This record gives sequence, structure tokens and C-alpha cells, in this order.
Amino acid sequence: MLRIQVKTFSELDIKELYEILRLRSEVFVVEQDCVYQDMDGKDQEALHVLGYKNEGIVAYTRIFEPGAYFEYASIGRVVVAKEERHYQYGYDIMNASIDAIKFHFNTTTIKISAQCYLKKFYNNLGFRPVGEEYLEDGIPHEAMIKY
Repeated sequence: MLRIQVKTFSELDIKELYEILRLRSEVFVVEQDCVYQDMDGKDQEALHVLGYKNEGIVAYTRIFEPGAYFEYASIGRVVVAKEERHYQYGYDIMNASIDAIKFHFNTTTIKISAQCYLKKFYNNLGFRPVGEEYLEDGIPHEAMIKY
């Protein structure tokens, strides 16, 4: 079971920030073999949803209020450590992120830019595709919305 915390950028300590950036790099850059600018200047505007196991961060998302990233509230940088995925922590961190958006931003409409191979995962969470597939950093993506 994950222990979930939601923090602003300024509430993150140095160890947490390092673990977040390491996890994102480990999955998005190394595992997915995708060279892109992860540190995009938007972390400071986001709320960070941290999934802890044994005091380490093994799951993570960042969430944005409506208008900050998309017209609607949004969830991004959804990541679970490879060795922890079989516990289905992706569902735990996403459900916590959806709840955090309801609590902090008082909305239930959420837009994401989803990697296409995860479409079924996001469908299971209530997200539906809108528009055409597109490439983002060389990886097929699709916009999805949950109302």
C-alpha cells in the first residue's frame, strides 16, 4: 500500500525533489529511450502527488489547476518505478491525483496527454479519448478527458 502526500514545489525537501527527478529520468529518459527536457519550468506551478513505499518515492504525478496547462485541470508525469508496477500503484497514484484535483481545485473535469499504449489503463480510470493521435517527444500520445 502506498502512502500518499500532496505537496507544493516549495514544500518538497531536497531528498524528495531528487527522488522525483531520478524516478522521472529513470522511466521517461532511460526506460523509454526518450531524450526530452523533463525540467520544463512547470514543476513550480504544480502540486506534486507523491507515492511512498518504505520511505522512498515509487509513484508520482504532478497536477495543475484549470488554465495552468490545459483549459481543464490536468495530471502529468505519471510514473511508477518499474519494479513496483505489478502492485498496480498506477491506479493508486492516479486515484489520489483525481481526488487531489477535486479537493484543491474543486473540479472533476481533467485533461491528460496520454501515451497511447496506456489507453486501456486510462479508460479504466474514466478517461475518454478526444481528437487524433499525435507525437510528443517521439512517442504516440492521445488527449483524453475525464468529466
